[in-house]
Amino acid sequence: MVSVSGVRGRVGESLTPEIIARFAAGFGAWSAQRAGGSGPATIIIGRDSRVSGPMLHRAAVAGLQSVGCRILAVGIAPTPTIQLAVEHHHAAGGLALTASHNPIEWNALKFIGPSGLFLQAAEGAEMRSVVEGEIPRASWDRLGTIDRDQDAIERHIAAILALQYLDVEAIRKRRFKVALDCVRGAGGMMMPALLERLGCEVVAINLETDGRFPREPEPVAENLTELEALVSSSGADVGFAVDPDVDRLALVSEEGRAVGEDYTLALAARVVLARKPGVVVTNLSTSRIVDDLAASRGSRVIRAPVGEVNVAVRMRDEKAPVGGEGNGGVILQDLHLGRDAPVAAALILQLLLDEGVPLSRIVGGYPRYVIVKDKLDRPAGALDAVYAALREAFADADVDTQDGLRLSWKDRWLHVRPSGTEPIVRVIAEGTDEDQARHMIRVSRERLAALAG
Repeated sequence: MVSVSGVRGRVGESLTPEIIARFAAGFGAWSAQRAGGSGPATIIIGRDSRVSGPMLHRAAVAGLQSVGCRILAVGIAPTPTIQLAVEHHHAAGGLALTASHNPIEWNALKFIGPSGLFLQAAEGAEMRSVVEGEIPRASWDRLGTIDRDQDAIERHIAAILALQYLDVEAIRKRRFKVALDCVRGAGGMMMPALLERLGCEVVAINLETDGRFPREPEPVAENLTELEALVSSSGADVGFAVDPDVDRLALVSEEGRAVGEDYTLALAARVVLARKPGVVVTNLSTSRIVDDLAASRGSRVIRAPVGEVNVAVRMRDEKAPVGGEGNGGVILQDLHLGRDAPVAAALILQLLLDEGVPLSRIVGGYPRYVIVKDKLDRPAGALDAVYAALREAFADADVDTQDGLRLSWKDRWLHVRPSGTEPIVRVIAEGTDEDQARHMIRVSRERLAALAG
């Protein structure tokens, strides 16, 4: 599957070393053309811990060397660490080998531009045209070189500890007890070290970086039962779970209950906005809890189309101090414009310090919402008729057409959009209770069925 900013698939089926090598070569050649200059283009490369990672890493390196790139390898590292390394070295681009939260048999190659952001749509199209054409290969005497960047993770930790939003000494004195689940992904390379530098007592599971995920790797509530049990048995103040490439953070309260990944951005934004006023940017499918937490700090939410790079670019344009996605992805502009679970964890510790009460009490002070997600077969032709039917069915709603159709009210919303990778329509609804959300899903199904039939 080829998307705006990456290529992904099941290893040994749709995703092979040959495909990775060609895309890496095309990306390297495209990056070098854009960078100009007389010397070789520098490309950062890193990966998560997946079993297929070493094989595909070698293929990507070969592709980059074949077009004469200078390669700086950071090894197993969080995706945000790789993005930061691109910025630090003023590199022409970066490659992250990770399928993020996808199951163990998947892997992917994600393309990072020289700004440290994933490629935007136009950039992705340009790069793919190079991949699909005649890639300009280097001669035998101009093949690329490879070196190691062994300090990337340490620089990432140091940058977090230097943030104005954190009272590091006060956090250290508080001596939080943190339960941690890194799902045997790249988080084991950084999360324990960061938390210990923040003075935390860490009790952890799944720190091994062998990529043999002991559970479904997405950090959603139903996959965090082991972490919930660890929080309860250890008496931890909070539980943190990250996905394999460490750009998403999920929380477990001191009561041993998963809070829900939608709260991560909302709670982190509360900390940031207390110190730096501004708007919060998130995507159209993120919970209203972000609006509630922003309002509690006198702020408001601006919504962008689904996709991390869309949120990041809108943050840059709006000069938003904080933003991200409701899947646990927090973006702090003063650090870099990418989702970053380590900085999210640090901000949550600062929140617990600021509020002086347990996480369950903080969360309990805000409304609860229920999100229901569905996917339907995509009808033939354009979806305009579907959108028109839904606007007619929900005539009192506010309308947003940036990315499909989003209908919203003060206490609920419905988002209908075509999938970018499958022949389906994604339908997401949020309400104050499940019945309210499911009613919106049911009406959407009926309208789609009527038009398809």
